[in-house]
Amino acid sequence: MALVRILVDGYSLLHNWPELAPGKPRFSAAAREELIHQLTLYRDAIGTPITIVFDGANAEPRKAAVESTPELEILYSRVGQTADDIIERVTHRMRPFGEVLAVTDDFAERDTVIAMGGMASSCLNFIQTVESTLAELKDDIKSYNRSERNRFKRPK
Repeated sequence: MALVRILVDGYSLLHNWPELAPGKPRFSAAAREELIHQLTLYRDAIGTPITIVFDGANAEPRKAAVESTPELEILYSRVGQTADDIIERVTHRMRPFGEVLAVTDDFAERDTVIAMGGMASSCLNFIQTVESTLAELKDDIKSYNRSERNRFKRPK
């Protein structure tokens, strides 16, 4: 089955990516916005929709600088609900359409997603994938720009 969506436990990923928004608290709006920015670039590179789920108790979704879109959804759990609850629910609802990939370091959550027919990734593995993909994209763009610049140079 095809991968139809990547579900990210936002705070789990933030806690494992210290290079993102260095010096900022992991629950801060600045750290969340930098994570959203990096995952937007990644989504643009791979074309698979991403849903980032934050536990709502520590976030103020009304102050988010980035708007949620169908390609990059940003969700906040309600009081009494966790990001894991939302990830499990979405995994179950997406099953008829294809597989989902859940990104979390919660072993029980990964086991639950796999039991429901989804796939799971540790945060470190996902971070390495994102960084590798974005580095390849940067190299491809640099190479393309160089070839285009050479193509339009005037002969001496």
